[in-house]
Formats: sequence, structure tokens, C-alpha cells
Amino acid sequence: MRPGTPGFHGERLREAREARGLTAAMLADLIAVTRAAVSQYESGTQSPAPHVMQAIARVLNLPVDFFLSPSPVSPANVVFYRSMSSATKRARTRAERRYGWLRQVVAFLRGYIQFPAVRFPSFDVPSDPAALTETTIEELASAARRHFRLGDGPVSNIAWLLENHGAVVTRCDLDAGSLDAFSEWREDEGMPYVILNAAKESAARSRFDVAHELGHMVLHRHLPRLPQREDHHFKLIEHQANCFASAFLLPAEAFRGDIGVVTLDRCVALKSKWRVSVQAMLMRARQIDAVSEDQEQRLWINLGRRKWRTREPLDDVLPPENPKLLAKSIELLVRENIVDPVDLPRQLRLAQSDVEELTGLPAGFLGVSEPRIKLLGGGDEHNVIPFDPETE
Repeated sequence: MRPGTPGFHGERLREAREARGLTAAMLADLIAVTRAAVSQYESGTQSPAPHVMQAIARVLNLPVDFFLSPSPVSPANVVFYRSMSSATKRARTRAERRYGWLRQVVAFLRGYIQFPAVRFPSFDVPSDPAALTETTIEELASAARRHFRLGDGPVSNIAWLLENHGAVVTRCDLDAGSLDAFSEWREDEGMPYVILNAAKESAARSRFDVAHELGHMVLHRHLPRLPQREDHHFKLIEHQANCFASAFLLPAEAFRGDIGVVTLDRCVALKSKWRVSVQAMLMRARQIDAVSEDQEQRLWINLGRRKWRTREPLDDVLPPENPKLLAKSIELLVRENIVDPVDLPRQLRLAQSDVEELTGLPAGFLGVSEPRIKLLGGGDEHNVIPFDPETE
């Protein structure tokens, strides 16, 4: 009988392979085994020999311990994908696998850190998206601003706003140009997650993505899982989240008073203030009747002539709004000698680079160790450190 790897869990191999965006055939080539062998490993009918196990860990850049623990089981929730219609299934699967790792990191941190309380607005919203009108969405966006005590001016930092009210927000590589962001409200954890694509170069558009995901949390939090699989439902809820984001970021009266006569140059002039794209301003201007349909069409034609469809003025000037809750939490634990930065990835059974990227830490932060006093176990009530969020 050929030696295997005691304690190996096949579902973990599939999880890791999909998180790295590999097919079974690709992985088989990289570790010099057959496609059938990979299938047997993943199904649990056979475990890899020790030398194959080492090759798997090396190729997938994960510690062997990762494959010796079962995958966490969690209830299914509704995941809202931005641009899901154009993203490939492999890209969505890769994103969801890494999202699972993020939740694992968050669970570890919550054993030591008292995150901000979840204080998101909860409105009486129809369970059927078709019953939700644009007028109602406009009203709910205004109510959400009142809930967050924002007034009518620009939101200074929407990523921090969500973090300070209990959301986990991260910006990481989704490895898919067609996958802008996604979000999920975890009922089992009592908190929402927002995952943004780090590859998105425009800070203004990424900021709109955050507001879009907030729209899902306000409008579609209790939406059943099934409708998203139907194309017309998906397009409807995406349109509704866009309408919410527009109204939330650009309150009608305040923006109308700012925009005056709508021109492309005027939109560029307002971009630094409101920190939304010129294209988002044009759409909002039409929503609030600041321009006619004919005027809007001419503006879009002119925008195309200026080649601003994919790259606008100030896109390389406005800084991205990077989340900070997770990185600051780990920095606090390191500073207080509660965790050793080098030991943390081992405790999480993840690669150093994965933990750093998922939490927004600088590359290499977890690669330097000093003698530290560490708490054994972790998560006891008397060891929990309150996290003091900065004001939005």
C-alpha cells in the first residue's frame, strides 16, 4: 500500500486550487500527477504521498497544515456581485474561496478585538424587488444619510464610514477585470462584508462600488437567494443598487445647487469635492432632471470624443479610500505583544502573503519577528481589546 498523508482533507485541496484560480488539470501538471489523481485527492478516496503533498503545498503556496483541517461549514447567504453578468464562474469561485479565508481571519481577530458595533439602517423594504420604486429608493438613500448623520455634503470616506458602523471592508486582488466588488450580510456572524477589487484604478469608481454594496445591504439584505440566478432579477437589483449609490453620494438638492449648468468641465471641477466620476454625475444629473434627455445624450457623445469612457481626468490624482480596520487590528495585537507577526499565518493556516493582502497590511509586515509575550489560546472575555474607530 502506497503511503499517503494522514489527516488529509480532500475538500481543502479543492478549496485551495479554486482560490488560486486553477483547474484540476492545471494543478495536475504543476505537481506532476494525473488529472485522475487530483480528482481522487479531492474526493477523499486517496490521499497524496508525502512528496506529492509537499509539491501541493509549494505550488498552492499554503502550509501543509491547511490541508490537515476540515473546511469550516457555514450557512449559505446571498452574495451580491457587482458586474457578475460578465465575470466568469472561475473568477467568482476564486473570489468566494478567498472570501472564506477572510472570514477565517476575522473570526480569529474577533477573539481578541472588539470590533465596532453593527449600526446599519434597517428599513421596511419590500421583499420583492419589483415592488421597489426609484422614488422609494431615493427616500431610503436620504434616510440612510440621516441614520449615519451625514448631512447633505460629500461623504468624506465611505469605506471608513462602513467600517465604523460595523462592516468588514477589504480591498484585494480579485483577479478579474469584470468583477468590481461583492458583498454579503452574514446573519450567522451578525455583520456585513464588502470586498473591493484592488485592481480598480479609479478611486471615484471604487467609491461608487462601496456605495453600491451599501445599497444592497439597505435594499436587498433579506432577499431570497434564488432570484439572483435569473438574469432579469439580477439586472433589476443591480440597477436599484446603482440608483441608491447615486442618491446616497449625490443628494439631489445639494448636488443640483452645485452643478448648475451641466457641462463636462463643470463635472470635472466638482469631482474633487464629491469624489464621484464624471459619468456618475451625468447619470445623476439626468435622474434629478438637471438635464434633459437630449442634453444628456450630447454630453455622453462629447465624453466619448474626449476618450473619458475608461479613463477620466483626476483618476490618477484622487487617492483610493483604503479600509483600515483589519490592518489596525493586527497592528494593535502585535504592538501589545499578543501575537507574533511571523506566527500569525501559521495559526491561521494561511500564507503570509494571503493574510497581508486580505487585511490590507503592507507586504512583509508579518515577516519580521521580535521576542514577544503571547497569550495562550485567545478569545477569553477578559482578553478582548476594544477597537476604537476613528470618526468618519
